[in-house]
Amino acid sequence: MTAKRPAAGVGHQVTRVRRGLRRRRLGWTRRARELTPSQFGKLVDYHIHTKLCGHAVGEPMDYVRAAVKRGLPEIGFADHMPLLRIRDEHLTMEPEELPRYVSLVNELRDQAGGITVRLGIEMDYFPDQTDEIWAAADGIEFDYVYGAVHYIDGWGFGDSRRLSSYHGRDPDETYERYFELFCKAVREGGFDIMAHPDLVKKHGIVSSVPIDDMYETAARTLRDAGVAIEINTSGLRKRTVEVYPSLPFLKACARHGVAVTLGSDAHAPQQVGMDFDIALRMLEKAGIREIATFERRERTMRGI
Repeated sequence: MTAKRPAAGVGHQVTRVRRGLRRRRLGWTRRARELTPSQFGKLVDYHIHTKLCGHAVGEPMDYVRAAVKRGLPEIGFADHMPLLRIRDEHLTMEPEELPRYVSLVNELRDQAGGITVRLGIEMDYFPDQTDEIWAAADGIEFDYVYGAVHYIDGWGFGDSRRLSSYHGRDPDETYERYFELFCKAVREGGFDIMAHPDLVKKHGIVSSVPIDDMYETAARTLRDAGVAIEINTSGLRKRTVEVYPSLPFLKACARHGVAVTLGSDAHAPQQVGMDFDIALRMLEKAGIREIATFERRERTMRGI
């Protein structure tokens, strides 16, 4: 079975319709989207980007202001760690910009006032580059490090600019290899949190193999390694129109005691905390009553 090329340029109206249908099917009403500042006051948004990555907009302080407006007490910037063997100004900052990123976030901490700002990073997992990537981050005191699988054996499957690369690929093999790499990243990457855990679904491809088995294996691996996951709401803004991870995957993680935090994957200020009503509803459905917070890579659980 070969994967169809995901359609490019899906209209905003079609996306809104699909999102509405998905919400209704899962029992999420419009009213449930209206989180109050007091509800936001129990949450965090740890996945926020800056313009340095080349595909985000707005000034860093604009993201902080958006978080304050929503009532979030704590946020974290987690921009893309430079890709050491791939140079693309529209994917990540350049290696020489990493110190600037760290200084920028540290300055925000001093300027924010009334909200806690954490320093994070989103680090890609490449099986043969782990030591090299960590060496590039040596000496930086991150509050947390996201691990991310954006590449399958050199294929940037998540890159929306290269949808034609899906042509001729077997979706079952794609899913199996993705989760194999995901588990290797959990075991070997040294990460605190795994970003958008089932990113493989981003462009709408589906697998015919038993996906629940992959979820169970991934959840057990996360538990054994003591690595957290995030509920990442940006999938609702992609062709999949689904949160990362799916509810069955989240429930598998809950059964195995995997810690969970929250991230909007904001690339624009208005996306900070976006769709956290759905994230909160998913936590409820999975029976999760606390979220993970981080400081200097030490994890603390916070009741919600």
